[in-house]
Amino acid sequence: MATEDTKFAKTYYSVGEVAEILGESTSLVRFWAERFPRYINPARNKKGNRLFSPDDMANFKVIYYLVRERGMTLDGAEKMMKDNKKGVDNTVEVVDRLKGIKECLVEIQKKL
Repeated sequence: MATEDTKFAKTYYSVGEVAEILGESTSLVRFWAERFPRYINPARNKKGNRLFSPDDMANFKVIYYLVRERGMTLDGAEKMMKDNKKGVDNTVEVVDRLKGIKECLVEIQKKL
């Protein structure tokens, strides 16, 4: 999963951009958007393309963390998000920061 600052710079993200950030396929992004309508509510442009907000992006990162990194089922991830959304958000934020620190340290090690 590509690391990106928690404060997203764009107003909306396309399906392709979300897929690239997460390192997943566009079909999986569409599937997750349909599977988690309570947390992901894409807007649509005139052509009907999905446009995801920064809040949607944050929820995609939570879903990615729970399903891909923790190995939870989709039902389990949905239950976890429902029961402990704040705690999961904090965990995802910490994991993202640690990944960024690790990348920086690896770069420094390469330069030494």
